[in-house]
Amino acid sequence: MPTSGMPTGLTGDPPARPWALKAEEVAGALGVDAAGGLSDAEAALRLQRYGPNELVERARKPAWRLLAEQFANTMIVILLLAAVVTLVVGDLKDTLVILAIVVLNGLIGYAQEHRAEQAMAALQAMTVPTVRVLRSGRVAEVPAAALVPGDLVQLATGDVVAADLRLVEVQALRVNEAALTGESKPVFKTTDPLPDADPAMPAEQRNLAFRGTAVTTGRGAGVVVATGMATELGRLAELLQAHPSEPTPLQRRLAVLGRWLAAACLVVCVVVFGTGIARGEPVERMFLTAVSLAVAAIPEGLPAVVTIALALGARRMARRCALVRKLPAVETLGSVTVICSDKTGTLTENRMLVERVWTPAGTYRVTGDGYAPVGTVTRDGGGGTGDARGGDPWSDGDASPDGDRHLGRLAFVAAACNDAALLQAGGPDAAWAAGGDPTEAALLALAGKLGVTREAVEREHPRVAEVGFDPIRRRMTTLHRAGDGVRVAVKGAVDVLLPLLRAADAALARRAEAVTAGWAADGYRLLALAERRLGALPEEPAAAEDDLRLLGVVAMADPPRPASSPAVASCRQAGITPVMITGDDARTAGSVARRTGILDGGEVLTGRELARLDDDGLRERVDATSVYARTNPEQKLRIVAAWKDRGAVVAMTGDGVNDAPALRRADIGVAMGVTGTDVSKEAADMVLADDDFATIVAAVEEGRRIYDNIRRFVRYLLATNSGEIWVMFLASLLALPVPLLPVQLLWVNLVTDGLPAIALGLEPAERSSMQRSPRPPDESILGRGLWQNALWVGLTMAAVCLGMLVAARAAGWPWQTMVFTTLALLQLGNALAVRSERDSFFSLGVRSNPLLLAAVLGLGALQLAVVYLPPLRSVFGTEPLHPVQLAVVLVASTTAFAAVEVDKWLRRLLARRRPAGEVPPSGDPGGR
Repeated sequence: MPTSGMPTGLTGDPPARPWALKAEEVAGALGVDAAGGLSDAEAALRLQRYGPNELVERARKPAWRLLAEQFANTMIVILLLAAVVTLVVGDLKDTLVILAIVVLNGLIGYAQEHRAEQAMAALQAMTVPTVRVLRSGRVAEVPAAALVPGDLVQLATGDVVAADLRLVEVQALRVNEAALTGESKPVFKTTDPLPDADPAMPAEQRNLAFRGTAVTTGRGAGVVVATGMATELGRLAELLQAHPSEPTPLQRRLAVLGRWLAAACLVVCVVVFGTGIARGEPVERMFLTAVSLAVAAIPEGLPAVVTIALALGARRMARRCALVRKLPAVETLGSVTVICSDKTGTLTENRMLVERVWTPAGTYRVTGDGYAPVGTVTRDGGGGTGDARGGDPWSDGDASPDGDRHLGRLAFVAAACNDAALLQAGGPDAAWAAGGDPTEAALLALAGKLGVTREAVEREHPRVAEVGFDPIRRRMTTLHRAGDGVRVAVKGAVDVLLPLLRAADAALARRAEAVTAGWAADGYRLLALAERRLGALPEEPAAAEDDLRLLGVVAMADPPRPASSPAVASCRQAGITPVMITGDDARTAGSVARRTGILDGGEVLTGRELARLDDDGLRERVDATSVYARTNPEQKLRIVAAWKDRGAVVAMTGDGVNDAPALRRADIGVAMGVTGTDVSKEAADMVLADDDFATIVAAVEEGRRIYDNIRRFVRYLLATNSGEIWVMFLASLLALPVPLLPVQLLWVNLVTDGLPAIALGLEPAERSSMQRSPRPPDESILGRGLWQNALWVGLTMAAVCLGMLVAARAAGWPWQTMVFTTLALLQLGNALAVRSERDSFFSLGVRSNPLLLAAVLGLGALQLAVVYLPPLRSVFGTEPLHPVQLAVVLVASTTAFAAVEVDKWLRRLLARRRPAGEVPPSGDPGGR
């Protein structure tokens, strides 16, 4: 229990380990009167000493600074300079376009940063305005912020705990701690000292009630041992604020690209300007040419196209139940190498299901969907030795399969000794839900599959007495009217019920232990069911719990989602390592991990074992560990950090407050939309609307598609822009006339940089996108041959254009118009060729991306309009081409398209000739 941040050694200070002490010892250390509580005067003094019971938020960045930081990257600075330059040369339209792009990206970035600041606000909301405390001998309602160490707080069903309490009184008190500790079920609380509880594991400190948790049943009272930032919730707030969001891989890659483009642009512009002046060209004209070249060289549409691609990807993800909160996270999914997943509700259905049943006559398998009372109970061959069919005066008739009458009696106990209900809201086709405890609902579903309902049991055998379940007894008993007698129904832990059986059932008890030992090792939750008949109602209902007849044992589990195993297999096929991190015990976690395929040769590490490892030791074992059980928030952070230190890109799922720091620390945090807390959602980059692990895998596939598309239009933009640069640059070096006027250069840039690039962002996923390893996290966006491809395609365009210049000039044709048109059409042809790094344009067809073909044809028509329409000719300095000249231009314009298609054909040929078993380079969709 943390007490950091509170003064120690003073009268009334909280003890360091309140869970290890008796309740009266804690009260004594705090100087509180258990009968009257603190006096009002003492409470006021302690409020001055410890401060208000509030979570303290670190100073936020002011809004102006958040906004200013959106413009502090190389690419945006280059675009702002380009806007200034275009304004100087009088191109107001380009200036406005560039400024609009810059402002749009800045506002989107600001909105995302602002939303990222809201996690603390959601954390602070996990409190109540007032709380009931005992002060000066009377119960009073005081503001939660006024609670101080030593206050005696009263708890009842539905209350939210307002501070960390050492419980001094409990009456069947159960608290939902899922948001804080990851426990999948409400926790029974005790007042007993727990000296062996792990200080780092709040889940083991069952005599404490933590701030932000909720009382589900029962009532109790506790003495405040920590307030404000010293509470467990406050410690999580510190962790959350200590790990701000980091730039995504795409943001880092684009920043590097921006720096390279800036350097290259500066060098080329200086060389072109210098060589032109040295050759005697007018200074003003060369300045305008150099400036126009700078504008053309900068892919000002890149930030806008990236934003559009991410937004469209986010929209597609939303249709697959993955809601993206921060656009860059869309692409980050495609880089993921490790997925750290929660268990309950993500890999599993988050509902209990009876899967196995043992009776004295045999063992059975149970099928069905969640809590629906519909399914089958079939014998699996493990028969008993007794005659299950006859000789039993308490038999309830023939309850198949195979006439095992124990099943009918077991179904009666399952429905009778039960306080839950099965609910089906929304008509006969709606899903069934648990009304009450999930374990009891699972028993009702089993009874329903055997033809017994709780309503029928209560109608025919009304309950007349009961002994409720509690964590000490670990059993529940109900007594029902049966004619002139009483029928006793009991359920409880196997080790608790077996000693209560009649002597004649001793052999059955041994058989039950032998069968269920294996089930327990498989992570099942086991309950024994027994009964007894009495002639009259006893004075004390608990007296009916002797000489019981064993009916059977049921094995329950939270079953894996049907899509979990295929999704895990897809992860492995895609080179992604799935890891389970859960607050549940190791046995249950291991069982689910084996059934879903996560625990495939890896090991299970518990929170206690992890605590004994230093960071170096954890880094050494992280590759071999598939499951982490009974973990606390700091350990989740350590696991994520260990993977990241090994160069992994980590996706982390979570639903609780305890998950928020790790969600923030991971490369991409994924919160649960159904069961998740507001804190986890605010800290995450993406929210799953269906809480399904398979949805994460689908989102990874979409992320890979988006990154592939970003690479497509980066390759396209760099190839086209480098073509413009090479044309101007090489013409200067070869002492040729300036190939293009400044206005022509700007027009080519405008026509080719916009719509084709956006259309390339709509390409469907590569066929092999989920059959290749993730790209290395440190790989440049220009990696895997992209810059080389852009270089040689740009040089090809320049060679064709300069060849056109020389030939047309020699023939006395309008060479500048022909170069101008050839360059524009070459770039549009390249857009068609770069749709895939591997597949031919002709095999892809046009139906998969009709917008691209429409953009190319439409922009080609615009280019011809510039050549043939008199008003436009006067603006762009062009001359009309006669049919032969136009035919020469059209033939030359196919060169880049043909060259790229031939290159892809050669690479496919080499891939087919690669020796069998040889693995292509990581992340290579073309199999190169």
